Amino acid sequence: MAFALGQRWISDTESDLGLGTVVALDDRTVTLMFAASEENRVYARHDAPVTRVIFHHGDIVDCQEGWALQIEQVKEDDGVLTYIGTRQDNQATDVELREIFLSHQIRFNKPQDKLFAGQIDRMDNFALRYRALLNQLEQHKSPMRGLCGGRVGLIAHQLYIAHEVGRRHAPRVLLADEVGLGKTIEAGMVIHQQVLSGRAERVLIVVPETLQYQWLVEMMRRFNLHFSIFDEERCIESLSEADNPFETQQYVLCSLDFLRQYPRRFEQALAVKWDLLVVDEAHHLAWQVDQPSPEYLIVEALAQQISGVLLLTATPEQLGRESHFARLRLLDPDRFYDFDAFVKEEASYEPVAEAVTALAEDRTLSDEAKNHIVELLSEQDVEPLFRIIDGNTNDEEKTSAREELISNLMDRHGTGRVLFRNTRSSIQGFPQRCVSLIPLPQPQDYIELFQQCLSAPDIENAQKVQTGMYPEISYQSQPHGQSVWWMFDPRLNWLIDKVKTKRSEKILVIAAKAETALQIEQALREREGIRATVFHEGMSIIERDKAAAYFAQDEGGAQVLVCSEIGSEGRNFQFASQLVMFDLPMNPDLLEQRIGRLDRIGQKNDVDIYVPYLQGTAQEAIARWFHEGLNAFAETCPTGSAVFESFAERLMTLVSSPDLVSAPEHGTLDDLIADARKMNQALKTELEHGRDRLLEMHSHGGEKAEEIVRSIAATDGDTQLVAFALSLFDTIGLNQDDRGEHTLVVTPSEHMMVPSYPGLPYEGATITFDRDKALSREDIQFMTWEHPMIQGGIDLLLSEGVGVSAVSLLKNKALPVGTILLELVYVVDAQAPKRSGIGRFLPRTPIRLMLDAQGNDLSSQVEFEGFNRQLSPVSRHLANKLVTSVQQEVHQLIQKSEDVVQSRVENIRKAAQQEMASVLNRELERLQALKAVNPNIRDEEIEVLGKQISELSVLIQQAQYQLDSLRLIVVSHQ
Repeated sequence: MAFALGQRWISDTESDLGLGTVVALDDRTVTLMFAASEENRVYARHDAPVTRVIFHHGDIVDCQEGWALQIEQVKEDDGVLTYIGTRQDNQATDVELREIFLSHQIRFNKPQDKLFAGQIDRMDNFALRYRALLNQLEQHKSPMRGLCGGRVGLIAHQLYIAHEVGRRHAPRVLLADEVGLGKTIEAGMVIHQQVLSGRAERVLIVVPETLQYQWLVEMMRRFNLHFSIFDEERCIESLSEADNPFETQQYVLCSLDFLRQYPRRFEQALAVKWDLLVVDEAHHLAWQVDQPSPEYLIVEALAQQISGVLLLTATPEQLGRESHFARLRLLDPDRFYDFDAFVKEEASYEPVAEAVTALAEDRTLSDEAKNHIVELLSEQDVEPLFRIIDGNTNDEEKTSAREELISNLMDRHGTGRVLFRNTRSSIQGFPQRCVSLIPLPQPQDYIELFQQCLSAPDIENAQKVQTGMYPEISYQSQPHGQSVWWMFDPRLNWLIDKVKTKRSEKILVIAAKAETALQIEQALREREGIRATVFHEGMSIIERDKAAAYFAQDEGGAQVLVCSEIGSEGRNFQFASQLVMFDLPMNPDLLEQRIGRLDRIGQKNDVDIYVPYLQGTAQEAIARWFHEGLNAFAETCPTGSAVFESFAERLMTLVSSPDLVSAPEHGTLDDLIADARKMNQALKTELEHGRDRLLEMHSHGGEKAEEIVRSIAATDGDTQLVAFALSLFDTIGLNQDDRGEHTLVVTPSEHMMVPSYPGLPYEGATITFDRDKALSREDIQFMTWEHPMIQGGIDLLLSEGVGVSAVSLLKNKALPVGTILLELVYVVDAQAPKRSGIGRFLPRTPIRLMLDAQGNDLSSQVEFEGFNRQLSPVSRHLANKLVTSVQQEVHQLIQKSEDVVQSRVENIRKAAQQEMASVLNRELERLQALKAVNPNIRDEEIEVLGKQISELSVLIQQAQYQLDSLRLIVVSHQ
């Protein structure tokens, strides 16, 4: 290398040092000073890892004094360059700038600058960068964006609701599916779409205190949404960061009780600008015209401030129409302003729902039904459709006419746009519940314990009930020497026998208390050596993950998982079908939550439910109450809470009485069960009568829903994603360890491009690309194009300048040696906030050009992947030589590429404008037409859509382009 004092060079291995200057030379070494980073480097002269910096005609360079020069001529004197040209600040001409006075902060950001400065990347990194741009474009344009990335089963009605609601501006809806149909998942998918599209940047979830952890886990495990639980302690800690603690996090989860108990915190939450509010268990928000509850007023105040609102309830009309109206009123107080008017309007839709049922079941429409349909669809002529249905046309035409009528009716349905309601009777795919109640003799130790409890002075009924329901807890609190309850409790003996007879089955055991769960696991292990693990609220998330993974493991895993009541929240173990209720809760909702760990859509086997209980105790009374009074073991019980509230006092008094058979003034246990059964059946009949077939058809989506499932299923197992992800991880510098069974362990390494990798914990992560594997193992992360490790990795790759310049050899004897080709990738980009919706129509779009030496574009004839496979990499040293030898030609080709790319950019702008106008104007026209017949179309939706069309028209027209990366290709015969 020919070095001279004052020359400017750049380090090949430490490009962040900036521009270096040769400050010392001897026979063996050269010293470079990098003034920008205040570093010196001494290199061996014959193999220094540095590249000479030479600028050319047309380049604009910065001087240390702060002005810039456009180069018109380059002179060399004893190896040192002088640039001559025009100053950009005062337009002075023939200004000389010796290279020693070049700015030390010069960065080679343009691809051509990096190429000419010798900052040449690996050939495979250039290919990876181009693939990243293509994949990013495809994902942004996908109509399924936001639905593919969740760790969820492909369940049609859930995906349909999420797709329907998630694309709206500031959706305000009531999700009212029955228990077990996945409202939390639906809400998570809606949140995920809103976040990815930029419509929601700040999200507040308000839930009952007992459900906080469940929501935290569901959002994190299923959708990679990391919420922060806010309580008083967290708020106090956050005061060091901001005056309003709610401003310290984008995604906040808190309990309704917390906001009610701390008015100051409620005021602070109200002062923050949220984009989306989610409220679970909304049926607990009691409301009467003159007396709304404090909880209702809190949610009402938040809903008035926040544009997007999701309310979740499993019982839309269980607490009465007034309560149902109150929840709809939270969503749209202008629309649902009067309860009497609401009842009258709802009644008018009942005959329409009956007509739709007749259409769906292919029954003949009565004249009365036709009249109702004509009245509702008054703005269009439906007589031709009736003639097709009643005539001698073929079945295909009849089916088409029926579907058109149903579709039009559903568009105009009273609450169909704001309320989604699916029931188990309308959704297929649930297992049968096989219930076994096992009466067991009460041991003498427990009999004595309960007698002591009854004889104690001033003892309350609640304590008697606790002793009868959970005697092992009370027993262990007494001094008994070395005696432990599980040595004599017949429930434990029964459980051990059951586990031994079900050796090939996974068994989930649920107990109310963590203490009991721990001791059951200990008993199974110590008495019979049974492989069991435990799961309770005192464990960390990582500890719970390990326990769940051990239970899910087929070979060598735990046969039994023992859960506490709270510890099991938010976890589903559908791979198991054996459920043991070691004890029972009092609340029917908690019972359903227990069964819901196994009885969910996706469960492939019937669920066996075992209820061992001690005869003559509160356990027997509660078991019979659930089984005979509510039938709550064998079926979901949407009416259970209402019945329980009516009979709670009688039930508590009865189970705390000495004989547990009858209580003064409250009758016998049989009387109580009979009364509860009667009320339960009456409520169920009322609910069934109130079922709205039209609403259910609208909610599960029919063929539209199935098409969404097919679209997402087609993307599963994408080998292109696997290949891209592995290359991405390798390029960034992550360690990858294949563990088999479709799993891979990814960990940080010491040689990473950046200190930390997006979405990857410090300790690493186990990942899978297989949806079924991810659903069975919640400790494994599910890799999709939407996962933060993929999205963040692509952003990192593009922002860090990986692969922006490369050199390759093309071994082709049909072309002369030394022939050059220049591959250029331009990117069209409309700078706009995510919430504008620009990503749907004009996301960052790559344009690939392939120029020959004469400037002809061959890209349409030379496909990227096939051509890339014909190329060979070259060493950096040879690459620098090749670039230097053809530098002038490359400059000329880059200038010619500008002319070629401009027409391509204009075509992209036009296509984006046409697509945007077509899609959004069609959507706007539909909403405007529906507005005339369905008052649930909000004015705000129409206004926002019209404004969005105007803004996007301007943004698309202003879209700019820039050169993103380029590759020099030189023909060789060797």
